[in-house]
Amino acid sequence: MPIVFVIGEDWTLRGLVRAELREHGVEALGMETADEAARAVAAGTMPSALVLDATSLRGALSALELLSRSVPVVVVASPGASAPAWAAAVLIKPVSVGEIVARVENLLQGLVA
Repeated sequence: MPIVFVIGEDWTLRGLVRAELREHGVEALGMETADEAARAVAAGTMPSALVLDATSLRGALSALELLSRSVPVVVVASPGASAPAWAAAVLIKPVSVGEIVARVENLLQGLVA
């Protein structure tokens, strides 16, 4: 079962995306900050993909950039905000939970194909 880290300070978005991913058979782990994701990887939990609210780019940016070399990262950003070049996909708010989940599923299928 793929593991997806859902990283964001907005617990509502994080919770909704996690719930929808789980409904689709994906193990989704919610984290408030990029630092938490870096600690999870250091402890041995490797994700298949990341969903990242751009407001969480503070902190372990270099760790996320390194991780993006191994797993696709979907960034959810506010209009006008810059997204990192290493993002596999950038979705601009307002965006639905369904759109986020669909993009993650497409990226996960690309990893299997």
